[in-house]
Amino acid sequence: MAALGRLAPGLCRALLRPGGPREAAAAGRRGVRALRRSPVRVLPPRKERGAEGEKQPSPKKPPPPPPAVERSSAGPGLWYEKAEPGDRRLGKVVTITKSKKFRDHHGKVLLEGHRLIKDALEAGAVPHTLFFSTMGHLKELPEAKLKQASLVKVKFEDIKSWSDLVTPQGLIGIFSKPDHTKMSYPAAQLTSSLPLFLICDNIRDPGNLGTILRSAAGAGCEKVLLTEGCVDPWEPKVLRAGMGAHFRLPIVANLDWESVPSNLPAGIQVCVADNKDPRGADGAGSAPGSLKAPVKSKPKAAPEHEDEYGEEGVCIPELPAQYYYESWTQTPVAVVIGGETHGLSPDALHLAASTGGKRLVIPVVPGVDSLNSAIAAAIVLFEGKRQLLQRHKQEGERQKFPVVG
Repeated sequence: MAALGRLAPGLCRALLRPGGPREAAAAGRRGVRALRRSPVRVLPPRKERGAEGEKQPSPKKPPPPPPAVERSSAGPGLWYEKAEPGDRRLGKVVTITKSKKFRDHHGKVLLEGHRLIKDALEAGAVPHTLFFSTMGHLKELPEAKLKQASLVKVKFEDIKSWSDLVTPQGLIGIFSKPDHTKMSYPAAQLTSSLPLFLICDNIRDPGNLGTILRSAAGAGCEKVLLTEGCVDPWEPKVLRAGMGAHFRLPIVANLDWESVPSNLPAGIQVCVADNKDPRGADGAGSAPGSLKAPVKSKPKAAPEHEDEYGEEGVCIPELPAQYYYESWTQTPVAVVIGGETHGLSPDALHLAASTGGKRLVIPVVPGVDSLNSAIAAAIVLFEGKRQLLQRHKQEGERQKFPVVG
């Protein structure tokens, strides 16, 4: 027991290093052999053993310890390790991995559920450790990808205690944080992609951001940009609400506004979803984005057509406003969605003004507050998709039947 006690403190750290549970298993096996080794045989004095030079039987070797790993029935070459029920060290590893500090410092993210993990593996995300409760979970995942990970079989009760879900599926994975430049997105997503971009500005609610990402993937957006002030897209609640959208389209997070244009194609027009009604009726607009938050600093350069001012005297550009269902798309086009609490930032309006963008308004009954940002994003993005597809169809018809002058 003393040997096992000395091994315990290093086991948790071994799980997080390259090799993970394999390294921890090696330490565990050394402890098991120390505990299970047969006692050393005590030989009698030489005179009691008979004549000198007589060949004595060699001490019986202790039986080898049972293997610490077992062959998985999911396919040849797959090995998994069995964890002791109620092992608090593994639970601590899962809990730590959920924190943003750990994600930023170690570059690891926690994924839970069969669909999310399968999407991640198929998109090229690198698995580090997979915790599963039944062999059936492994059989439904790509076998070649599983060989990159350390597999640990645990009791379902343990996964249930680690999980944030009401009904856990019995599958949790620790992955390296995906790099959008190295991902392989589904072919169906790529072929349906449109020159439509989404910029999220101060989206701080995890559920809203996850739903927005899901809508962006469904509408066929080419890329999503998240500015500073948005919630971390790899936060567990965002992942759950996204339903796999993280592995269907590029997501570039934590951008400052100066670097946003470099992540957009040249000649793009940026529009903003706002609640300023084009007809001047107060409260008739609904898309979030009003300037509710105080402006902290004055921008370095001001567009020529600025004529509004924020709460601290910072110039706010005046953009032409129209209803979202009126024509506003060109190729390519981007839409900025602001958070419900702080709305659009002055930087978002300056970027829209510099590209000839517009304010897009979703009309609602007067007196109704602005729509939820996730709902507003879905409405505007799918309208943008409709307009782009219609434009593409019309251009195809003109090429097929050119007008003779």
